[in-house]
Amino acid sequence: MRHFSRYIVLFLVFFAAFDMFAQNKDVQDMHKVKRSETIFGIARKYGITVSELIKANPEMNDPNYELKKGDYIIIPKSGKSVVSKSVNTSDKAIKTSSKSVKVGVLLPLHNVDGDGRRMLEYYRGLLMACDDLKKEGLSIEINACNLPIDGNVYQTLSTAGLNKADVIFGPLYTKQVKPIADFAKDNGAKLVIPFSINGNDVASNSNIFQVYQSPEYFYNEVIKHFVYRFSNYHVVVIDCNDRTSDKGVFTFGLRKELEARNISCNVTNLNSSDAMFAKSFSAVKPNMVILNTGRSPELNQVLERLDALTGEHPSLAVSLFGYTEWLMYVKYNQEKFFKYDTYIPTAAYYNSYSTKVKTLENRYMRWFKSSMMDYLPRFALTGYDHGMFFLRGIYNNGKKFNGSTADKNAVQTPLHFTKLGSGGYQNAGFMFVHYNRNNTISLINF
Repeated sequence: MRHFSRYIVLFLVFFAAFDMFAQNKDVQDMHKVKRSETIFGIARKYGITVSELIKANPEMNDPNYELKKGDYIIIPKSGKSVVSKSVNTSDKAIKTSSKSVKVGVLLPLHNVDGDGRRMLEYYRGLLMACDDLKKEGLSIEINACNLPIDGNVYQTLSTAGLNKADVIFGPLYTKQVKPIADFAKDNGAKLVIPFSINGNDVASNSNIFQVYQSPEYFYNEVIKHFVYRFSNYHVVVIDCNDRTSDKGVFTFGLRKELEARNISCNVTNLNSSDAMFAKSFSAVKPNMVILNTGRSPELNQVLERLDALTGEHPSLAVSLFGYTEWLMYVKYNQEKFFKYDTYIPTAAYYNSYSTKVKTLENRYMRWFKSSMMDYLPRFALTGYDHGMFFLRGIYNNGKKFNGSTADKNAVQTPLHFTKLGSGGYQNAGFMFVHYNRNNTISLINF
């Protein structure tokens, strides 16, 4: 089991790429290079030798290496006793507090497979959140451990300091949840389970914060808000003949709720005649079209039929209500999404046009010399949002933190939690991404 160096985010955040931690170096600080600085000057500033600085940053051995403004370099602890210096990152000194949040991270943090690489990116996003939180005066201690799928959970939990954690992020694998959840409960730590698992420990352990929403939970929440928001619509459900789809669970539950609320609804088939297809739509109410599949081929066929229908009946008001998967089709179907006033329910939304997103992506590139992986949602942004939400919340509220206040400043993954009886807390945050007819995108958060 490989453990990572414990480091403290006090006035500066000690962050770096994964390989720095993997080598278990003693880190004094991270330094952002300023204009005209030299290796010799930086070494002297921190009371270390040039050799020590180069050893901590092996890329400096490259004969073509250049010290560039804006780069981050590792400042190792000196072989002799020195006092670590704090470097202001702004003209105004930041006031810090003696209170700190102690964090444990128990995830596969390695480059062996996809799980490790994705969790490494998530962890890096968490570190970026720490860097921003330091500007609010937070002190954060992180104890991060590599816990792969075959890792020894009990040995990992014996790591010095984990029993003092205020919050633990992880694990990734279902079989590891029970022992870690019990450990968190015994030691009074909050356990944030950030990704999908199969168990239901959250129902009985009051220390668990489960971010992942099961399909059943998600669909029930979507149905509840759908019938409230679109009560004046006529709903058209299109059977797309996809026998592999699991969306029938959603459309069945929705139709049942529509009937209970006396909201009009018709069902038609993708292969029905033009006359029968048109007959399913209302000429006096706005129509909301829902497919019973999330697949792209059937969506494209439906769009073709809607184009033909609205071409023949231009007075029809037609909107689409989709599935989270549709966000992957935006680059192909965005024009149609705008045309049909489309709503897509999702627990996370990556907005590549957002200034905040671009800023974080650029910072990630500077720090870690690579781009975020092309996943929806972005794992680094997920880690960033989780860090900002939980660490700030625990810092401000301590043991009383329950996550019930929605995060209005989330970059990608808005969170707010609801208590499950005598158990833990379930994330209830999600949104409708609305592609408006005027070619703008708006988010409706719940």
